[in-house]
Amino acid sequence: MRLATELHADQAARWPREGRHILAHYDAESIVVYQAYRASIARYAIAHGAFGGEHFSYARMSWIKPSFLWMMYRSAWATKEGQEMTLGLRISRRFFEHILANAVASSFSQSGYANEDEWKAAVAGSEARLQWDPDHGPNGNPLARRAIQLGLRGSLLAAFGRRELMEVIDLTCFVAEQRAVLVAGGSARLRTPIERVYRPVDPAAARRLGLD
Repeated sequence: MRLATELHADQAARWPREGRHILAHYDAESIVVYQAYRASIARYAIAHGAFGGEHFSYARMSWIKPSFLWMMYRSAWATKEGQEMTLGLRISRRFFEHILANAVASSFSQSGYANEDEWKAAVAGSEARLQWDPDHGPNGNPLARRAIQLGLRGSLLAAFGRRELMEVIDLTCFVAEQRAVLVAGGSARLRTPIERVYRPVDPAAARRLGLD
């Protein structure tokens, strides 16, 4: 396991309980986002440090999640078909900030645009989507806090998948171990990657994203 971890209960006590927040594992230079894939896609990425192979499509939108537990909710702790392997993908904060600066909400109600035509034009011109969803606890229970996920397509996805990955971390065994901990004794002994509230460098980006 190449990410520092901590008891989830200790982290949850520090996290905001409600509102829109980006919770992430990051340092001064990089940030880790998560994706879950079938074995053929994940193993290619681990072996090559990039996405490719016959089963990965650059023609589709690909969604990244900065929150480990949101990824666990989405993949049902890596038990859903096609999401059996979990990857931690380290990218530069510079590139992550670029994604945030270009992201447009996937629904008009979350977009902040004055009218629907402006929002549709922004969607058409952007290669990044953002979506705020209810965050979830270790057992899948919805929380008042919202979690972000970011969709990438086109040249932005190509940059992410082919050039911008600093490190591909196979978290599959760690996820299986922690899933067993959760099943055996609940969340008291559960460990997750250390995450803190992440704020964009540009205050204007934070306002546009609707961060609390």
